[in-house]
Amino acid sequence: MLRALVVIAILTACLVAIGSGTSSPRADLVVYNGQEPTTLDPQRLSWIPDMRIARIVYEPLVQHDVLDWDAPVRPATAKSWTVSDDGLTYTFTIREDARWSNGERVTSEHFRYAWRRGMLPDIASDYAAMFRYVRGADDFYEWRAEQLASLERGESTFADGLELWAATVERFDNRVGLSAPDEATFIVELKEPLPYFLDLCAFAVFSPVYPPLVEQYETPDLRTGRLNRRPGWTRPPAIVSNGAYVVADWKFKRGLRLEQNPHHWNRDALNVRTIDVPSIGDPSAAVLAFRTGAVDLMTDVSAPYRGEIVRDKLAYHAEHAGEIERLRALGHDPYAIDAALPSDPRSRAHIIPAFGTYFWNFNCSATLTDGRPNPFADPRVRRAFALVIDKRSIADLVRRLGEPTADVLIPPGSIAGYSGPKGLPNIGDAETDAEREAIIGRALTLLTEAGYPDPSAFPVTVELVFNKDAGHDLIAQVIAKNWQEHLGVPVSLAQKELKVYREDLKNHAFITSRAGWFGDYADPTTFLDIMRTGDGNNDRRFSSSRYDELLDRARTAADADERMAILAEAERLLVEEELPMVPIFHYVSMYMFDPQRLTGMSAHPRAKQNLFLLDLLGDGVGDDRPRPMTRASAQVAPEGSP
Repeated sequence: MLRALVVIAILTACLVAIGSGTSSPRADLVVYNGQEPTTLDPQRLSWIPDMRIARIVYEPLVQHDVLDWDAPVRPATAKSWTVSDDGLTYTFTIREDARWSNGERVTSEHFRYAWRRGMLPDIASDYAAMFRYVRGADDFYEWRAEQLASLERGESTFADGLELWAATVERFDNRVGLSAPDEATFIVELKEPLPYFLDLCAFAVFSPVYPPLVEQYETPDLRTGRLNRRPGWTRPPAIVSNGAYVVADWKFKRGLRLEQNPHHWNRDALNVRTIDVPSIGDPSAAVLAFRTGAVDLMTDVSAPYRGEIVRDKLAYHAEHAGEIERLRALGHDPYAIDAALPSDPRSRAHIIPAFGTYFWNFNCSATLTDGRPNPFADPRVRRAFALVIDKRSIADLVRRLGEPTADVLIPPGSIAGYSGPKGLPNIGDAETDAEREAIIGRALTLLTEAGYPDPSAFPVTVELVFNKDAGHDLIAQVIAKNWQEHLGVPVSLAQKELKVYREDLKNHAFITSRAGWFGDYADPTTFLDIMRTGDGNNDRRFSSSRYDELLDRARTAADADERMAILAEAERLLVEEELPMVPIFHYVSMYMFDPQRLTGMSAHPRAKQNLFLLDLLGDGVGDDRPRPMTRASAQVAPEGSP
């Protein structure tokens, strides 16, 4: 009886969350997005839930076709582009009918303005390094940072922040390789050829913003010179965006309501009129909401019993193994196969290999935030702790999703032409007790060499920081037990609210912490760049001149095979010597939706879902036909491109 009451209470709370997210009736489509977005400022995006919403609210120059196994780049706000023979200059032509949600035209200057924001150190974009491939962007960023520091020290040649800002704009105009000669032409000059530049242009952080709006919320501080940022412009009713949908309503911790952008150039291709994105704090309640029909799509499934959900799906597939093999031989994608099988609630869970890795961070700073010397500044200590993590137990007993354990950062086989290193062993790899003891002995020797012959007297209590939900607490418990049992060091667990956890990572206020990364484009640097000195996503504060030099060499390597070999050496340095983080497992993506009712979901490992592609079958709205994965033999060339 008590259990039944608990279930009813959870369901009631869930339905209240969904129903009270907006004052409007239920939307055509209800999507559980995992976490409520932290920002919809394109240049400040970092987390996957934010990106997923931003991709339907804003539109960059180009987009990936996520329903194509090759994920080719397609025209978006830019209808065409050309590339110079030397690969240094890209000229984009903006659509004449590209419009903001207020009806104003999207112009090339709006992209130029947004990309300038991404290059400003005071905007503090986690992806600032991506903008610095533009000619002059490095010098501009460093000059601005230096001038801000001089102004704060009282040593500036500028009278105040306004004068510095005027000089900043002038310097950008004169020295950075971005130009907008007319409303429809956007020219980008790179400092060196970049084979994946168009992939970057499809990234949400490269989306435009509407200057007349943003300028009302960002003004230079007279004393410090830094832009004072007020976030109100990213929420309704103020927000102005250029994507397929607009944010019509957003209530804190209750949800978002998205509606079609009436001015979007491709509105006729949309198949869903309204989308609700409710905030459901409890992962189990989210699954319950899906099972009762209150939610149509779960883009994140982190309920503690998801292992049982996967087990049931595998049993369902075992019952239809023959038919599945037949459909697979015909080229059907996983969702199309499930849609063709007999209707069954078990068919609504979907597990897809993902282009991502879960890892455990080490703070590599010389000192901790309280001033104490940091033992993890020594790579020998980091290697020792990495060796004794039982990754197999985490993958098989905690996660239970069929995820492969990880000894490297880049998922093996995920990037054409790239062969990564082997990585360090761990006790979960040991096939015998003797092998296990040998690995533990190797770890203890490393600690002794680093000056810690008695781990029980380790100078700090090793705190493991993680956020609530998604089972991070269970993973942290396994790792803490491994470190305590096999190394004998003192440990503690620190579970934090997501916002606090994120702030701690950005402020490097941790000793060890959980983390993960999904690749943004099909090149090794999408993983490796986050370990570069000073990168906005380098939460570990790892710095290695040898590593940075390898990345620099790869950028200028003329031969593709040589470039991949250099990047493989950089990854080897990370996962076999330096260990600023410990790879634990390679992700799979888990979704829940009815494949016989919802179409337009991507099965591509990049795990990039564009919600504007979705269609509810049988509702009489839009195309109302299945949209399976396809494969184009080559990247589609837009109008006017070579």
